[in-house]
Amino acid sequence: MEIFKYKKSLSLMSKSRQFGILSIVLVGLSLGLILIKGFNYGIDFAGGTLVQVKYKGDAPIAQIREAIAKDKNYESATVTFFGSNEEVVIRTKSSSKALGEDVSDKMRTLLSTTGDFEVRRVDMVGAKVGSELREKGLMSMLLAIIGILIYVSFRFEWRFALASVMALMHDVTIAMGAVVLFGIEVNLDTLAALLTILGYSLNDTIIVFDRIREGIRTIKDPNLGNIIDESVTRTLSRTTLTSLTTFFVVLTLFLFGGEIIRGFSFTLLVGVIVGTYSSIFVASPILMWLKFSVSGFREKEALKVKREKEKEKMRAMYENGTI
Repeated sequence: MEIFKYKKSLSLMSKSRQFGILSIVLVGLSLGLILIKGFNYGIDFAGGTLVQVKYKGDAPIAQIREAIAKDKNYESATVTFFGSNEEVVIRTKSSSKALGEDVSDKMRTLLSTTGDFEVRRVDMVGAKVGSELREKGLMSMLLAIIGILIYVSFRFEWRFALASVMALMHDVTIAMGAVVLFGIEVNLDTLAALLTILGYSLNDTIIVFDRIREGIRTIKDPNLGNIIDESVTRTLSRTTLTSLTTFFVVLTLFLFGGEIIRGFSFTLLVGVIVGTYSSIFVASPILMWLKFSVSGFREKEALKVKREKEKEKMRAMYENGTI
């Protein structure tokens, strides 16, 4: 199935400067948001206690805040709606040591005058554990990027590897900027979404790079920009279909998956859009900016073919007993 039938190549690289400026602006804004506003860390990374409460009817949030303020351990707690007017989430920086062992019973006692409810979830993470999780999360992303750099270097060559890693960093930075902008809670689910974006974006980029490498071998035009235009045009239908399919699945999760996976699905939604954009309009132009040599690549390929033929000739001579 083809959405875009290949007749003539689209002039995409002629707009590479404009796309480059757009990407630099988006990355700059994202970094600015991250540095100025900062992440809204969940208890996974910041430590503390989270209690999810569901009422039979609308939750009286003002009464809840007044009731829990009576306990000194919950004086600085925040109370927010969770997905609907019937459910609320109570967050506090106090850990299990300060609150005691049975947080559910304490919460039932504090909220006994606020209506008919049930405690649906209690999560507690110590500050030290949260800090360790945050450090390990950052380390996992760095190791993933380093692993990708090594893998692509072996599969292609260093310019392709550097271009793909720069595109991945572009995608993750913009996704994190969107998370900060919309106040999405950063927890283990959000980290999982960021790592998923790395894999998704890399897959798209590798497919485009494979077609570019094939184009360098088969297209006689010595101009890299023209080869990229034709190669990307040929992958446009596949990229569009894959991205739209993934986009609608993630959009369904975002709209109907509930509040628990809202952060994960939102981050992934941004990543799918940005990852598709970067595989075409970021990774490919970087090859041009890194001065990738078409003639040099073709010389290496010709030399490789020559060596293979010499090996085959030597093998044939050995098998025939002439050596």
